[in-house]
Amino acid sequence: MTFGEHIATQRKQLKISQDELAKRVGTSAPIIGRYKPSIEMAKKIADELGVTVDYLIGGSTSMVLDKKLLKRIEDIEALPDEEKEKIYYFIDMAITYNKTKKHIHD
Repeated sequence: MTFGEHIATQRKQLKISQDELAKRVGTSAPIIGRYKPSIEMAKKIADELGVTVDYLIGGSTSMVLDKKLLKRIEDIEALPDEEKEKIYYFIDMAITYNKTKKHIHD
């Protein structure tokens, strides 16, 4: 998908019109759908849509790293190694549990 298609997909998911997004980031609607906006505008659009610039430009095919998750990962990375390992253990346990639960119901 192109930059503009990624914006449109996320904008529609959030139920934000092109005009509304343009107002929120301080530009006009035609620029929102344009293929190559400025880096500054791309950052503003990504922030407003709650995704990374990487997602908008097609570097990431999924929205797994939305802004909230990215912030959590950054917070975890700032912790001491021992604390990180505890968090990773609980995350792995939750993932394994949910995968197992899914396979049982399939």
